Amino acid sequence: MTQTSNRLLDEVAKLMTDAAGAAQGVRREVEGVMRGQAERMLQSMDIVKREEFEAVKAMAEKARAENERLEGLVSALQARLAALEAASKI
Repeated sequence: MTQTSNRLLDEVAKLMTDAAGAAQGVRREVEGVMRGQAERMLQSMDIVKREEFEAVKAMAEKARAENERLEGLVSALQARLAALEAASKI
């Protein structure tokens, strides 16, 4: 009787192993289908990719810094001009 119950347990274990393998295969298949559908949806929604966003963000930060530098330069030139105008009136 021990051989019969061992064989039965072996068959149940094999069945469970096969079921787990099949479940993993189904899971991978579902994940692939879902990923494909999500990618298609995102492409149709005109969403910006992360890399593109980061590139534009870096360009904007660089432009902002350049604008601040130029504002300082313009302010310094205006001050010099005002000083020259004041000196020429004397």
